[in-house]
Amino acid sequence: MTTVEVQGRQLQLTNLEKVLYPASGFTKAQVIAYYLEVAPVLLQQLAGRPLTTRRFPDGVEGSSWHQNESSGEPEWFPVFETTGRSGRTLRFTMVDGTASLVWLANRAALELHPFQWRVELPRQPLAMIFDLDPGPPAGLLEAARVALCLRDLLAELELTALVKSSGLLGLHLHAPLEQPGPTKELARGIAEALAQRHPDNVVAEMRRELRAGKVYVDWLQNDPTRQTVAPYSLRGAPWPTVAAPLAWHEVEEAVAKQRAEGLIILAEHMPDRLSKHGDLFDALLELGALEGETSN
Repeated sequence: MTTVEVQGRQLQLTNLEKVLYPASGFTKAQVIAYYLEVAPVLLQQLAGRPLTTRRFPDGVEGSSWHQNESSGEPEWFPVFETTGRSGRTLRFTMVDGTASLVWLANRAALELHPFQWRVELPRQPLAMIFDLDPGPPAGLLEAARVALCLRDLLAELELTALVKSSGLLGLHLHAPLEQPGPTKELARGIAEALAQRHPDNVVAEMRRELRAGKVYVDWLQNDPTRQTVAPYSLRGAPWPTVAAPLAWHEVEEAVAKQRAEGLIILAEHMPDRLSKHGDLFDALLELGALEGETSN
């Protein structure tokens, strides 16, 4: 056990040498170091947003689970309480600084999944989200082609699309909104319109029998009760992949050159990417900051 001070908090870090990604030998110490590296951009994306986590205490090849509510946290740890549909009080994890981020990383909470709304305006999303999920034999390149088509459709609606790797098999598109509010039905209409334009490549229905060889445009992520993996979060994949923001020219180049590997970002790539690009998702912060100022 190692005791460190982070933001004036005494944190006890355990099993730092434990390998959480056996294929690459990536340890818990490296997970914590990664989250400290990306904290300047990640913390801005998580500010004011409740989240759930996915924990891998025995590494990515061991058992894992989604932890929907906060538990076992120290008294200083930020928690957002709200009333659920059943009337029960729900306690969601928050991340308000590097101390809470490191505390989660020490618990092997590799994945961070925030809601798309802030606590100032509960259940009022700040962005529309589409999860592009390829059905085999379609893969990441097919998702990239659909992402370009969806970007163009959103542009017709005067919506700007940001794209990130899911860190797994697909891509996520985020479209910041001018005003927070419900997005689910609009997202459904957009997904269905895209499927009508590209019926051989796109499906907007969840039924698996329709998805073979096509890309499912999952608009259900826009339900205010859903969470989507955060930009810059690690993923529980065999290698320490990141849900990394991408530049659109990277997607275009991957499609043109048929090189899906250009869309797979590892933790080790992030320092250079941040130095080169900064926060490619900073457009998501503008409305959130405005709403936070309005509520204070």
